[in-house]
Order: sequence, then structure tokens, then C-alpha cells
Amino acid sequence: MSLQDFINDAISPWMNDEGKDSDIVLSTRIRLARNLEQVPFPTSGDQQSQEKVLQHVEQEFNDQSYDQFKKFQLVKMSDAEPVEKRVLVEKHLMSPNLAENSQTGAVLISENEQASVMVNEEDHLRLQLYYPGLQLQEALKQAQKLDDWFEERTRYAFDEQKGYLTSCPTNVGTGLRASVMMHLPALTMTNQMNRMAPEINKLGLVVRGIYGEGSEALGSLYQISNQMTLGKSEEDIIEELQSVVQQVIESERQSREWVMQQSGIQLEDRIFRSYGVLAHSRIIESKEAAKCLSDVRLGIDLGLIKHVSKNILNELMVLTQPGFLQHYAKKSLQPYERDWFRANLIRERLQLEQY
Repeated sequence: MSLQDFINDAISPWMNDEGKDSDIVLSTRIRLARNLEQVPFPTSGDQQSQEKVLQHVEQEFNDQSYDQFKKFQLVKMSDAEPVEKRVLVEKHLMSPNLAENSQTGAVLISENEQASVMVNEEDHLRLQLYYPGLQLQEALKQAQKLDDWFEERTRYAFDEQKGYLTSCPTNVGTGLRASVMMHLPALTMTNQMNRMAPEINKLGLVVRGIYGEGSEALGSLYQISNQMTLGKSEEDIIEELQSVVQQVIESERQSREWVMQQSGIQLEDRIFRSYGVLAHSRIIESKEAAKCLSDVRLGIDLGLIKHVSKNILNELMVLTQPGFLQHYAKKSLQPYERDWFRANLIRERLQLEQY
């Protein structure tokens, strides 16, 4: 497999498109938590009840096509190798928690990888849908349609007063978790994110790292999402998140202008030094790679680097993760070997931009 083939396989097709404010907002995700009626939730049920859910999903939805998402394919955790599970996590097609359910866990993935449905994670079903850039309203609209398609063949656990019933109380109601992945290098450089994150939390939203709860904000990438769903409509949740995200976008743009005005030559030096590290390093750790990729993407957005694709951050933040590196190497790698493969892959990827 050539590097180009590997990239095409690694990057989901929807990631090659651009959406609104895509210089700052990398992606929008809508996730709906759903459970089957009269079946114990995964957090309290036994293996037999989870197997019942898995059988239902396999019979009703595996190899079935729906709208622009095309055919859905079921991947059972019991059939997947550890490195394959890790790759699916790194592509955000499923959560680390699901990977641990090796007996009854599964994920239903659409052909274009824009939609995936986790089976027997914290809830029976977790439908998630991705869009490039800031597209909360459109993503919600399509997620609702996908949810309707599932509900035609599934009886959901639902209460007239409480709404959709879920394992975690914070998801009861709409079961909606809307999140936006943002690249905020200027706010990070100026230490404003340390101040803004607690203020955003006070508004009922939460700021997390690239892989969600408990993860680190590598490469100045942050997820901003709603925290509560009970007592609010889906439209209200989206409107509140949209409003806060727009303010963060404006703050990031202002910070970029301020940094360029106050420290233009130092910023350029940092950006091109980072590019040099990526282009010439023989060994590079994941944190350093993420920091340098963030700098280079900022340089592209500011018009300082003109010969590199805007998707370089999206691509290499996925391609340089441990699972993909081992998939590319076709063998298990020790940490020092991963650092070598990571540097080699980044150099090769940057060389592709010259052709």
C-alpha cells in the first residue's frame, strides 16, 4: 500500500469537504443516545440482553442502505483485532469505551463514514453524525432523519414527561450531545483558553480534548459540547451551542490578528521552525507532532505557508496516532519505533505536497 492509498483509506470522505468557518471549526458532530424498550440498559443488563440488542441491529440494519450515507456495515468488537479497534477510535467512529466491550460491543459504520452507530456502549445505541466546519443545524436535521429511520424498526425506551431514557442522567430528555471540534492556537498561545473554558462551563457547556471526556487538548484542538439535555429542546441546545461557538470563533480571529500585530516575526519564526521539524525530523513524539502540526495549520490559515493542503492537520492528527502507525507498519510497534514511523510518515506526507 502506498502512502497515498493509506491516506485515502485513513481519511473519511466527508473530511475532504469544507464547511462554514472551516479555518477554525474542523468538524461538527451530533450524537443521539437511544435505548431499546423493555431491555436492561448496558450499564445494568447482563450479556444475554446485550446480545439481544446486537442481534436486532445486525438483522435490521447490517448491509442496509440509507440516503446519502449509503450502505451500513456492522463491525463486531469480538471480530476486530486490537489495532483495528484503535484505528476506529482514532477516526472517531467509536469510543474507547466501546472498544473494551469485546463480547457484545459493535459499531455500524456508513459507507461514507459520515455516520456511525455504537452498539452496547453506555447505551444500546449511540447514533453519531459528522459534518465539516460549523454546520450544527444541518447536522441536527440529518441526524433526526437517521434517527427516524432507526425508529421505524426499533421501539425506543421513552417517557412522555422525561423524554428518551438513557443510562446517564445528563443524557435523559433529548439524548442529544452536540459538539464542535475547534482549532484555537491563538487563544491557546495567549493563555486565554485557561480563562474561557471555566466561563463556557458556567453556561452549561463543556470544553474537552480531541478524544472527548478526560482527553488532552493536543494541537490546540478542543471540543465544545452541551452538557445537559433534560428540559431543553434539540433546537434550544443547538442554538445555545451555536451562539457560544460563534463568540469563540470571533475571539480566536481577534487573537490571531493581535498576535500577528504584536509578535509577527516571532510567530512566523515559530511556524516555520515547526514546519522544519515536521519536514526533517527522524524521531518525533506525538505531543511535539501535534504542536508542530497546529503551528503549520495556523501558518496556512494566515497565508504564510502556501504550498501545503489545509487538510494537513486533520490528516496527520489521525495518521500519526498509535493505531494507524501500527496499521501502516503492519506490525506491533514499541513507543520508540512509533516515534520513528511517525516522523517518517510526516516527512513522506509533506513530500507529496511537492508533486
